[in-house]
Amino acid sequence: MLSRIAESFFWIGRYLERADDTARILDVHLSTLVEDPSVEESAACTTILQVMGVEFEEDEEPARYDNALVLRMLGHDPDSSSSMLAALAGARESARRARETVSADVWQAINTTWHSVSSGQLQAMRPHLASRLVCERVAMISGMADGTMSHDESWQFLVLGRNIERVDMTARLLSNATLSAGASTAWSTTLRACGAHEAFMRTYRGKLAQREAAEFLLLDRLFPRSIIHALTRAEACLESLEPSGGRPHGAAGQLLGRARAELEYRPLSDILGDLAGEMERIQVRSSRASEAIAARYFPTPLALSWQAGVS
Repeated sequence: MLSRIAESFFWIGRYLERADDTARILDVHLSTLVEDPSVEESAACTTILQVMGVEFEEDEEPARYDNALVLRMLGHDPDSSSSMLAALAGARESARRARETVSADVWQAINTTWHSVSSGQLQAMRPHLASRLVCERVAMISGMADGTMSHDESWQFLVLGRNIERVDMTARLLSNATLSAGASTAWSTTLRACGAHEAFMRTYRGKLAQREAAEFLLLDRLFPRSIIHALTRAEACLESLEPSGGRPHGAAGQLLGRARAELEYRPLSDILGDLAGEMERIQVRSSRASEAIAARYFPTPLALSWQAGVS
């Protein structure tokens, strides 16, 4: 297939996943500030902006970080590459580039969503409702893609992009949970930000502990947002994309496979001993895998790319 089409679908998957994850993180951040009076606003805002890779000038004072800034940078600012609005704009532009291949249902859903949010709807809505709107629209678009597209190479690239982004975002959140390990709500907040709280509580029968929460988000094979599940799914996509008789794993597959194997075959206690460092290594490998995918399948990059954090 054309490298332009392949890259477009890869970035549709990444941008939609980024919009969804950002919406969840933003919603949980605001809810936590309301529910837990012990959480200091400027510290919490500084942390979430760091997690999302938002960069400021050296002379910017963290004390000035507040919810208004977080809502703007992660919500409706078109000039912030970390915002939900920018991610949805990227998904629409990628879909436009592959318009002849994207199904009519998927294009209409993406296009309608973009026109809705670009008109100022996110800024006008209450933050919780704005986050829920983005999550629901992304879920609808993903469901349409799964149900109306042939599960051929185009769809494989979309799912590959989605899971590469999911690995990165879950690793970011786990690293942040480590930095905030002393807070009573840190792991509950992390589970909720990953959309994993209810699934975790059912799996562990209501027992919430740091070790179990980390194990669930790292190693649970049945939960689609765990790192091991996303890595395995991404590897499966790469194997499906290789021509018959070709090397099934290549550079990208080796990077993802190494990350998966180190999680699978090392004692959990070793991983948790330096969880922040382990998550940083996973982010680096997912970034390198993304670069290897680009070099292998679409060597001429699109103008759209992540500007903040690990791509």
